[in-house]
Order: sequence, then C-alpha cells, then structure tokens
Amino acid sequence: MTRQPYPPARRDDVVDDLHGTPVPDPYRWLEDPDDPATKEWLSAQETLFTAGTAALPGRERFRARVAELLKSGSVGAPVWRGERRMFMRRTPEQEHAVLYTVDPGGAERALLDPMALDPTGLTTLDAWQPDKEGRLLAYQVSVGGDEESSLYLMDIATGVRIEGPIDRCRYSPVAWLPGGEAFYYVRRLPATEVPEGEEQFHRRVYLHRVGTSTEDDVMIFGDGMEKTNYYGVSVSRDGRWLQISASRGTAPRNDLWIADLEAASPEAPELIVVQEGVDAQTALNFGRDGLLYVFTDRDAPRARVCVTDPATPQAEHWRDLIPQDPEAVLSDFAILDDLDRPVMLVGWTRHAISEISVHDLRTGERVGAVPTPGLGTIGGITERPEGGYEAWFGYTDNTTPPTIQRYDARTGETTLWAASPGAVEVPDVTTEQVVYRSADGAEVHMLVISPPGAEGPRPTILYGYGGFGISMTPGYSASILAWVEAGGAYAIAQLRGGGEQGEEWHRAGMLAHKQNVFDDLHAAAEHLIAAGVTTADRLAISGGSNGGLLVGAALTQRPDLYAAVVCSAPLLDMVRYELFGLGATWNVEYGTAGDPEEFAWLWSYSPYHHVKEGVSYPATLFTVFQSDTRVHPLHAWKMCAALQHAQGADRPILLRNEAEAGHGARAVSKTIELAADQLAFLAHHTGLLR
Repeated sequence: MTRQPYPPARRDDVVDDLHGTPVPDPYRWLEDPDDPATKEWLSAQETLFTAGTAALPGRERFRARVAELLKSGSVGAPVWRGERRMFMRRTPEQEHAVLYTVDPGGAERALLDPMALDPTGLTTLDAWQPDKEGRLLAYQVSVGGDEESSLYLMDIATGVRIEGPIDRCRYSPVAWLPGGEAFYYVRRLPATEVPEGEEQFHRRVYLHRVGTSTEDDVMIFGDGMEKTNYYGVSVSRDGRWLQISASRGTAPRNDLWIADLEAASPEAPELIVVQEGVDAQTALNFGRDGLLYVFTDRDAPRARVCVTDPATPQAEHWRDLIPQDPEAVLSDFAILDDLDRPVMLVGWTRHAISEISVHDLRTGERVGAVPTPGLGTIGGITERPEGGYEAWFGYTDNTTPPTIQRYDARTGETTLWAASPGAVEVPDVTTEQVVYRSADGAEVHMLVISPPGAEGPRPTILYGYGGFGISMTPGYSASILAWVEAGGAYAIAQLRGGGEQGEEWHRAGMLAHKQNVFDDLHAAAEHLIAAGVTTADRLAISGGSNGGLLVGAALTQRPDLYAAVVCSAPLLDMVRYELFGLGATWNVEYGTAGDPEEFAWLWSYSPYHHVKEGVSYPATLFTVFQSDTRVHPLHAWKMCAALQHAQGADRPILLRNEAEAGHGARAVSKTIELAADQLAFLAHHTGLLR
C-alpha cells in the first residue's frame, strides 16, 4: 500500500489538561479560518479534492439523474386566512420554493420568490407568518447559508414591503395580535450588550407595533434567564391568550406560561406558570370551544393529549383525552368542529410509519381512521383557523414526491389536493422494514431500499442520525433513488437518540448513553452483512451534522467494518464543540467538557481524539460549508488533517469545502452538485461503479 500525498499540515504541541487528562490538539491552528496557514491548507485541499473526484466514473451520470429526479418539484400545505390561502411550491426549473397566495377571488400569484429577491440564488426564505386577517405577512430571509434571519413585513394585497429589516431574528417565531397592528417575536440582544463569543445567544421576547421603530419595542420576557434559552411564543386564534415557552438550548423539556390578554395590556401580560422545572415537553392549543388542549410527554414518553380549562392550565387539572399509546408515538393533532359530532384528528408514527386516527372531541373515543396514500410520512395536519370539516396534510414515501392530501370529515374520504408539479419517471424500488438487535440486546428497526428482485451482496449505503429526538421516516429522496437505480442498496437505521419510539428512545442515546447510538449503527452494519445484503468491502456509511458525529465515531471505532464514509457538516472535536457555532445549546444533548463526569463521556468517543496512526481507515469524504453558523467546518478540517496524517491504507481522505453555503436550505443546483460528488465517491469505493 502507498500513502496518498496530502497537503502538509503542521502538528503543534498543544495539550490541554482537563480534569487530570492530557488532551492533545495538534491542529488547533485550523480553528481560525482567517489564518493565512489555514487558507493555504484549504486551498491545497480544494486542489486535491478536484483532482481526486473529477474523473470519478459515474459522477456525471449521478448528477444528471439526481437533477432529473429533483424536477419533481415540491408543494406545501395551505395556510388559510379567511378565504385567502398561502402555500409553498417549487416547479421543476426553480432553484427555490416560492411562496404563493390565492386571493379570495381565486387568483393565484407569487408573493415571495427568493430568486426575485436575489438572482444569485444565495438568499433563502427561512420562515413566514401571515397575520390573523391575511392582510400582512411577516417573513424572514438569510443570505449565503448563514441562517442569520432578518425579518420584514409585507402588504399581502400589493406585495409591497412595508417594514424591515429587523436583524438578529434567527429562529424567531412571530405571533400576531388581532388586527395586524402588533406581534410578538424573538430577537437576540445586540452584540454590544453581551460578552464576546456569546453573540448567538441571549434571546428575548419582544412586542413590536407595526409602523414604529424597533427601538420602541417592549421586552416581554427572557431578561436574566439562561443565555442559551430558545423561546416559543404564540397567540390564540381569538387573540385572547398568549403562550410563551422556554427551553435551555435543545433540551427535551420546556417551561411554559400563559397570559390572558383581556386582563392586561399586550405590553405587560400577567404570565401564569403552566409548568416550570419539569422534565417534560408541553404545548398548548386554545380550542374554539373555550377549552385548553394540552400536547405533552409529561408522564407519557410517547405523548398524550389532555384537556382542561384555560383558567386552570396546570398539570393537576389535566384530563386525558387521547392517552399514551403502548407502541405508536403521538405527533400532532387537529380539531374539526363544524360537524354534528366534532372530532379530533390525531397523527401518530408507528416505527416511523405515519397514520391518522379520528376521535370524538368530547370523549376521546376512537371513531375511525383517515385514509392515507400508503406507508409513508405524513406532514403536519392543518385546518382552517375558524374551524370546519376539512383538514390538509402532506404525504411522501420513498417513491412519492411530496403531495398535499385533503380529508373531508363529513364523508370520511381523503383526496389528492395538490401534487408536486413536475412529472418524473421514478424507478421501481423495494422497501423492507427489518428488525435487528444491538450490542445490549435492544431491538432496532431499519428500512432497506433495494432494486426489485436484487439478490446477493451489493454496494450499500447505511445512513443514520440518532440524536435530538429526530425520527428517520420514509421520504422522497433523489439521491437514494439514483443510488438504488444504479444497483445499490440504501439502509436507514432508526437508531437510539432519535424519536422513532418516543422520548425514552431519544434519551437512551444522549448524554451518558451516546455510545448506544454508535453500537446501534455497528449492529446495523453487521446485520446487513450477515443477511447477505452487502459485505464490509462494499458497505459505506453516510451522515450529516449529528449524523456526521455518528459516522465520525463509527470510522474510528470500527474502521474494519466500512469501506467508505461521507461525513457532512459534522461535530468531531467533542471536547471543544461548545466553543463554536451553536455548540453551547447542545450540551443538554451531549454533555459539557467542563464537568468531570460529562467530560469522560465525551472523551470516550470524541472522533478527532480517537484517530490513531497506522490504522487502515475507510475512504472518507468530508463535506462542509464555509457559511455554516451551526456546526463550524473546523471540526472536519481538524479531523481531515488528523486522518490524512494517520491513514495506514491507500484509501483517500478528502475534503470538500463549499463557499457561500450553510447547514440548512440551499439552491437546488447546489444540492445536485453535492449529491453527485458524494454518490460518485461512495460508488467508486464500494465497487458500484469502477
């Protein structure tokens, strides 16, 4: 075996002492993107990547096929305001989805087109919220993938921007008061008012009155609270009730308050505690019937719906309406009340497959089920704010581009309301759900997508996430379909740390239990090999963000088990992750290196610190994004340098460092190029295409 000639990267003698443990960090200099040495190294890595991938067989084939499959476009569920409805749609040739409105007379028009705002395609529409009357629109945009949303107001009838920008509104909800004269929102404090390095934190809830300066906005909530808190805010349909929630970072728990806006001015709401200091997540829905509907996993890790009077919102007054199911996870609900017998539609996932049941609104008795198009994923269930007998929900599966379905509670029928606008030829695939056992005996589910009639071992991509209670559910994916059409198999493991089996499943893969997630992935790989789906020299793993941490840990723990790895926007230095991006908001998921016990958890698996010289590591491609403000690309930079130094086999370690792109939404053309590079790399190193 001959070593790949890699760009030189100096190894500094940097060693920290943490709780008595020496922690080496030879590539700390790569944490500074403005250091000339870092820039020189990144430039050399770009040259290496280009040379290493330009001639990969199949790249143009994958590029063309992914582009063709993405011509399906997409469509979103309608948001109703009286007779006006608004929705997102992307046609086959569009780079971004466009926000449309259908006016009361029935005329459809584009309201917000990101490409019209910025023909370069770098501007994304991050969020939007019409007022309760459908006259004004609050919307948020960011540029270059940095997710630093600025908030604007638009007159919907004319399409004219009337206010903005209001900066520092990243991840801000908007809660309108009736009449469209004011709204609550969340904004970070100015950088001049917070300690250096904490500019991404210190959020507050404000009230803004339309037509006034933001300097006059009234701070409603958040002063003196935890710096990493995220806040939710909403106002009931009738405008009477304000709801504010607070969670420390991404913690699976929240504090919750409500205020009666008829009893005090919107500038000085008298907040009443619903829950505080409780290890549970709860959200409220103020019904049109005057009752308060409670969605909670308190004493119910698979979630339940309770009901009470808004005057007594605390847990001791809750009455179970939809109790916890022993197997399915309750995901959302909607109320249809323009019926002789009002009903509640309840969304569930059962081993990540969606279903909707129908219940009597008064008793909770199950009275039926909503027909769905297949075994797939259902999006949020929505109804008209003023009530009615119909509901809308999104649907997709492995071969079905997004559709919007309409359910009529009078007839019990579901009909297609809107399909993705592009006609594409989708390949035939076979999807099988399998169950395997992890190292400790836990049962884990996995979806395996293969060409019809495929027999014998074949190149396979194993994908996982395993964190933050996020579920891996079936969905239309151009990359998956292109890979399977080319003859490979694609497996999606529902690892602990996700939400597929409820909050207990999530917690079994976080903090001290994080190793369970990696064990679940290794066991998935071993199952695929034992079942004859693939072999170790034809098995690749892929993951991004927390999933990048997953595959980074996997390649250092079991390098013998995987032939190739795509590691995208990853967390890899788990000793210093809190110091960059939004890392400090995730210590409730991973732990903090500042605590001796929690440091031990992180140190036990931190991928960057487990790279060992002379080991035969899989072929590895790191894909990162220069404008990523969630997970700094320095994680991949440092890990790439470490692996290039240590690699004991003639398998490449490459870095794809993309400018003007971030962690989240991006133009379709950028998605296509990224997918083509990733698929071609994995196809070459698993033998799908030589």
